[in-house]
Amino acid sequence: MKKILITGANSYIGTSFEKYIEENYSDDYHIDTLDMINPNWKECDFSGYDSVFHVAGIAHADVGHVSEERKKLYYQVNCDLTYETAIKAKKSKVKQFIYMSSIIVYGESAPYGKKKLITKDTKPEPANFYGDSKLQAEIKLKTLDDDNFKICILRPPMIYGPGSKGNYQMLSKLAKKLPVFPDIKNERSMLYIGNLCYFIKECINKENSGIYFPQDEEYVSTSKMVQEIAKANGKNIHLTKLLNPFVFILSKFPGKIGGMCNKAFGNMSYDFLNPINSVSINKGILETEVETNE
Repeated sequence: MKKILITGANSYIGTSFEKYIEENYSDDYHIDTLDMINPNWKECDFSGYDSVFHVAGIAHADVGHVSEERKKLYYQVNCDLTYETAIKAKKSKVKQFIYMSSIIVYGESAPYGKKKLITKDTKPEPANFYGDSKLQAEIKLKTLDDDNFKICILRPPMIYGPGSKGNYQMLSKLAKKLPVFPDIKNERSMLYIGNLCYFIKECINKENSGIYFPQDEEYVSTSKMVQEIAKANGKNIHLTKLLNPFVFILSKFPGKIGGMCNKAFGNMSYDFLNPINSVSINKGILETEVETNE
């Protein structure tokens, strides 16, 4: 039986992974969770664990309205705390440290109508302090990697699933209210939480090290995703190209409006580096909507 310590309590990914293991592999893994907000975490005994899965961090930054003190906090939590936790794990003879980074280290989506395909050779170029805090953590962690202490870094795209927050919830609300939606053929990598949990389990089993780019097996367009969400809720939303010129105009607006439009309808995808076919996108959306509505 493998012993796993999740460092970071009440995170969406951490709690989802724990639930996934309990429901499917409870006889093969033992999981404990450590609250990193409590300073007493430093007293926890890490010895005896095979893997530390580090999910503690600050995400979803409104980068336009953040004080310098708040920015410092992002680096303290996303970078310094991560490194300190990894050092403790290494000293305790833990075999593997898994870090949840993000596709955000490659910056923002390409603007509406432009392509952005990320390969394993694409150089990270964070667009803001949130992405940079994640990248700086990666850089520091790599210095700890050796044959006895494996550093496994995950850079997932947008994650969706039952109870997920962020951009997916905004799309879900729109799909339930709007009768029509723009028909735009953008491409985005996405990741269903169930597929991520499966991937993490495999990384632990194989004691993987290095950088990984887990994603669903197929790309998704924002328009098709909204249509699938509507379908899962018993609605029929009509996609029309007649609205596309309005999206183009909005994408050229300076500030928040243009940024939100490009974020929704821009392109940002991985070159199928680590595709996972455990759950299809259509099934993932259906499971997300059904469980969220219960």
